[in-house]
Amino acid sequence: MSAEQSAAPAATPKLSAVEGVKEQSRFLRGGIAADLLTPGPSVTEESYNLLKFHGSYEQYDRDTATPRKKQGLEKEYQFMVRARIPGGRLTAEQYLALDAIADRYSNGTLRITTRQGIQFHGVLKGNLKATIADINHSMLTTMSACGDVVRNVMTTPAPIRDAVHARLEADARFLSTRLLPKSRAYYELFLDEENQAPAESVDEPLYGATYLPRKFKVGLATPEDNSIDLLTQDLGILSVFEGDHLVGYNLNLGGGQGLTHTKAGTHARMASPIASVGPGELLQGAEAVIRLYRDHGNRADRKRARLKYVLDDMGLDWTRKELERQFGRVLADPLPHGPFQVPDHLGWHEQGDGRFWLGLPVASGRIEDGPRVRLRTALRALFENWAKPSVLTPQQDILIADIAPGERDEIEAHLRSHGVVFAEDLTAVRRWTLACPALPTCGLALSEAERIREPLVDSIEAALRKHGLIEERISIRITGCPNGCARPYAGDIGLVGRTPGTFALFVGGDFEGTRLNAKLTEKVPEAAIADTLDPLLGAFAQERQPGEGFGDWCHRQGIDRLATLLPGGKAL
Repeated sequence: MSAEQSAAPAATPKLSAVEGVKEQSRFLRGGIAADLLTPGPSVTEESYNLLKFHGSYEQYDRDTATPRKKQGLEKEYQFMVRARIPGGRLTAEQYLALDAIADRYSNGTLRITTRQGIQFHGVLKGNLKATIADINHSMLTTMSACGDVVRNVMTTPAPIRDAVHARLEADARFLSTRLLPKSRAYYELFLDEENQAPAESVDEPLYGATYLPRKFKVGLATPEDNSIDLLTQDLGILSVFEGDHLVGYNLNLGGGQGLTHTKAGTHARMASPIASVGPGELLQGAEAVIRLYRDHGNRADRKRARLKYVLDDMGLDWTRKELERQFGRVLADPLPHGPFQVPDHLGWHEQGDGRFWLGLPVASGRIEDGPRVRLRTALRALFENWAKPSVLTPQQDILIADIAPGERDEIEAHLRSHGVVFAEDLTAVRRWTLACPALPTCGLALSEAERIREPLVDSIEAALRKHGLIEERISIRITGCPNGCARPYAGDIGLVGRTPGTFALFVGGDFEGTRLNAKLTEKVPEAAIADTLDPLLGAFAQERQPGEGFGDWCHRQGIDRLATLLPGGKAL
């Protein structure tokens, strides 16, 4: 090789196809308008990718796909529509508007997401524009609920009426609004706004013409309430208070749950504390992180495009210096803070202003009416008759706020008359189990999740009872694929879809959300999950230290020792 050849710069990696779609989209317009008017139930690949930025994924019913193919029929295409709800806060009027949309355009259910939003499933292409418009008319939006942008901004759900929680809620709303794209494409496509200027003249000072390399998740929390799993966010903003006084914000960068089973170099990651900014510098700090990611994220390989891989590849020192360059000055070190905690928001709680909130568990976040539990009807009547605000939680539950002492009995009686399940009716493990939708709607699902949640928890409860652990607080997260929407790599037990009917089993995270768990087994059959966990639970009951949680015990034992406890004495 000649000296000239050895000195030649490395070839620039070819950008992914999605980067080309974004670049040619005229700031997220593309051919969506024409696509929505064409006959047929689906859209083009280009529109599929661009619709995400407007809050919708095209899907199809995977239960019927194979039978229909054998009959020579097209797949039953439908759309998921997601509302962007900062911090999960809803007025009674907004909730009722969303409830009406569920009947008007979707499958008659609302689904609380693990990011404090609401999803509708089963929306047909002909109803997509009307669905999004109706959500917008309720003073919410679907803009940037999906796509390569900042997603829904999370914060602690507790409706405590004090200065700390008021600031968290205000900051979440502020960031959510200020970090939206500037393009008017959403308003033109779905709200019939007349185009005021050529698309080429749009200025996206934060995102640029091709937006971000991948999704970007932001959450705000305090150490006293890490129910949002702060360290799983691309940007986890830890608000540090002294009493009611905000001292500043710690910027934790590079969290992320997604990985690919078969791709080396992909993995889950907890965010790293990089620096802190002052009380008046929240937006400036967030925008500096986003610009860092925009400029250095991988745009060639979408499987390694998240911010976490920038930190892995470039290192923490480089990240700190580049963040300071983007910010415009040297930044302070992260502020000291107390240990992370995860309080239980379910049940009755005092708000601090003489009123109460009631936390209601919602299995897999699915608000629907069943033969015995008419949750959707009960909630609709509650918001119609009592007009209370509500909060959607990262655990897929709902909190009803501002309940006067004299209203408690009548509201509880109303809910119980509809068969609604209260927190005290459930075991701890059932209260702390998350599940993503998976089949039949998610095109990425490799296995079930939501539809097996109840029987799976039944079998795990039996093992817990056997070992005297039925009151033990253990978090279980179930996802149908490795993308990790239910945050499976951050809980005590993670179950990640591997193939139809099998799961990879992860253990050893901590309940407080500060440590990743580790893979113990590769392909556990669904029916064998409880039996696989049984010897671990038995050993935990016998060997645990005082106050030690299941994930902490697993972490202390290590994967090699845990493997000896499995059926057959080794990892499966």
